[in-house]
Amino acid sequence: LPELLDAMSVRRAVLVGHSDGASIALVHAGTPRAYPRVLGVVALAPHVFCEDVSLASITRARHEYEHGDLRSKLARHHDDVDAAFWGWNRAWLDPGFRAWNIEAYLPAIRVPVLVIQGEQDPYGTIAQVEAIERGARDVERVMLAGCGHAPQREKPEETLAAVARFVGRLSSNV
Repeated sequence: LPELLDAMSVRRAVLVGHSDGASIALVHAGTPRAYPRVLGVVALAPHVFCEDVSLASITRARHEYEHGDLRSKLARHHDDVDAAFWGWNRAWLDPGFRAWNIEAYLPAIRVPVLVIQGEQDPYGTIAQVEAIERGARDVERVMLAGCGHAPQREKPEETLAAVARFVGRLSSNV
């Protein structure tokens, strides 16, 4: 991520990530290279450790990819849908991945974090949000009822309003 931001000449940024992308944003914000460029983090349905519910849902996704219409749905968004899906699926379902945990990065995050989590997310629970709140200094939580793993798609108005409020708060501090 730092090399990408450098290549794009990004000098000031609010990192916005969804799911594994939120994890990447949190890891970067928890490293010294993030500052002073990173002003805040918006984490949509983030993961900071591996949960049984995540693994069960990822196992179901594999079945739907092999036997249902998930592959055709994902193909609209990926040039190499098989590489994208299997790279994600096999990584998460590797037995060694159960020990994956990025909570050690959280105490080093020096900027505000907005966490938006769907209450019905099949890939992660409120335990992810609580871990971020315990680890990072300045965390705002938005829990969305009737929402699964993609708040930006399932609850776009609420998600956009929360992000706009958060970014407005950040811009008043700059």
